[in-house]
Amino acid sequence: MFGKLASWVPFLFLLALVLKLWMEPKGYRLRSTILKLILAAVTFGAIFVSYGTFKGIEPGISLLAVLVSLKILEAHTAREFQVMVMMAWVLCLCGFLLSQDLAIAFCLFLAFALLIAALVQFHRGSSPGAFWLPLATTFKLLAQATPVVVLLFLVFPRINTGFQFRIGDLHSAMTGFSDRLSPGGIVALASSSDIAFRAEFPDSRTGPAGPMYWRGLVMWHCEGMEWRAPNAPASISDSSRRYPTSDKAIRQQITIAPHGARWMFALDRPFGIPSGAMLARGNYLYSVQPIRKARRYEVLSSAEPVGKELDAYERRQALQLPASITPSVRELAASFAAHDSEPRATVNSALQFFRTQGFRYSLSPGEYNKNDLEEFLLHRRTGFCEHYAASLATLMRLAGIPARVVVGYLGGEYNDLGGFFLVRQSDTHAWCEVWIPENGWTRIDPTSVVAPGRTSLDLSSFLASRVASGEMATGRSGFFTRLARLAFVNQIRLTWEALNYQWDTRVLGFDADVQDVLLTSLGLINGGPLPLVMQVLIVIAALLIIYAGWMQLRTRPRADRIQALYDGFCQKLARIGVQRDPWEGPSDFAIRAAQSLPNESERVRQITETYIALRYGPGAAAIGLDKFAKEVNAFTAHR
Repeated sequence: MFGKLASWVPFLFLLALVLKLWMEPKGYRLRSTILKLILAAVTFGAIFVSYGTFKGIEPGISLLAVLVSLKILEAHTAREFQVMVMMAWVLCLCGFLLSQDLAIAFCLFLAFALLIAALVQFHRGSSPGAFWLPLATTFKLLAQATPVVVLLFLVFPRINTGFQFRIGDLHSAMTGFSDRLSPGGIVALASSSDIAFRAEFPDSRTGPAGPMYWRGLVMWHCEGMEWRAPNAPASISDSSRRYPTSDKAIRQQITIAPHGARWMFALDRPFGIPSGAMLARGNYLYSVQPIRKARRYEVLSSAEPVGKELDAYERRQALQLPASITPSVRELAASFAAHDSEPRATVNSALQFFRTQGFRYSLSPGEYNKNDLEEFLLHRRTGFCEHYAASLATLMRLAGIPARVVVGYLGGEYNDLGGFFLVRQSDTHAWCEVWIPENGWTRIDPTSVVAPGRTSLDLSSFLASRVASGEMATGRSGFFTRLARLAFVNQIRLTWEALNYQWDTRVLGFDADVQDVLLTSLGLINGGPLPLVMQVLIVIAALLIIYAGWMQLRTRPRADRIQALYDGFCQKLARIGVQRDPWEGPSDFAIRAAQSLPNESERVRQITETYIALRYGPGAAAIGLDKFAKEVNAFTAHR
């Protein structure tokens, strides 16, 4: 819960545990009712100050964690211990509500298992083997519960559409880029290792050749160094869309992480629209509903421009200029078209300007604001991708060429174990699109002329290559840098990421649609939640009955076989005149039989002792039972 709740909440929990370890041997506990009320009031007030409300997931979980902390300090009875264990189980569930990451799930499973072991040990009391025996019992219980858990997971009706989701306010839940491109907005994500999405190419395992530009948002409104996307994007009508030939289509299966907003991602120039989404003006995907859970969709993209007509409305939008543009910037834009006003020649002149005038690609370019276009272009000349994309698009509009800014992701790390590309928030990228009459909207990435290696690598790999070549310093120590480059460390990381992907797609992504497909393949008709619940309960009851019967059969045969063998031994003695009386115990009967059969007295005594050990001893090995059976079967006697 660290990083998810107010930092003082988990620290208070740990402090309560430390205090309890100190108080318990001395017999101390929180007894004063007044002090309890004061502590409760103070902590409740701290929760309200931290969150501004008691409503919501985070305040509610914080409240429960605080109550458990106070309960730890006052608990001293067996009932209170059991209450604490149950409250801790609820906290495990709350931890899963805060994050559904595989590492978190693994930690929560360990915590859940250790709580069961603690409860088992509490009921066992002080006894030898206090560590391993409770753990063995715990994992035995979990193993017995596994079939029921798997059954419930697969066939129990889905109340929601999956397990991975994001709870909270829409704006506070956003991750990655936003619908506003401000100087320094993307560079702030350069160190983020959070996952944006994963992508597979079913028709080509390693993906398309060349750089992968993942389209996210198209921004039309220009304010110099700052650009904005429409608040409510308009959909492109089917009649105005141009579909490429099938050999030019690139099919992708994308699993996007929940981010609370509506943008979706696809390889540049998407045209195949997944369900629940629309193709917005500017050729980018926009979800009908906020994406609050992991979402998997398939989309088609074109390897060539999908439209070669520019209507009057788009032209007006693509030529809109900010009010505050300095004369020197206007002169610079005019100089690009001075020798040749043809759009492609103007674009090439602008790129040549970025290539030859000492511009630097940097993660720490310093502070800029939306009116600092002249400062960036003519003086400092240091920036990240958003600075170059915003400035080039503004210069093209000043030169009379329709332009817009596209924000998305560039590249991605290929995982050969899972066969997918992993795109992180650090791969966020911005580029420019200009209108070339014969080609339509054409991608122009000024970053490619300032930092050519960036377009062929994800950002982390690009930065690592620059660090290795000495062009950039790293903030990490040399030891960790060398450790990260080791082959086996990289293999472990790729394996863990592949497991995470399977966790996200197979477990967290098991929603109602996937369940319907599974039930149909099994020949089960989903007639609604209630019939399915009844079927599940019937199957669970049948499994429990079978398990109870199996346990009964497992415990009875040994005792019955021992008794049956001894009864057979007594019948052999009865046939030669030594009859056992109903009230006579095994030891007394053996003494009397030995007196009647002095030649067989040793065998009678040995068989009787073995029977008593097997029947009434603390435990009997299978080898002892087999030996007893052989002795009884071999026993023959005559008077």
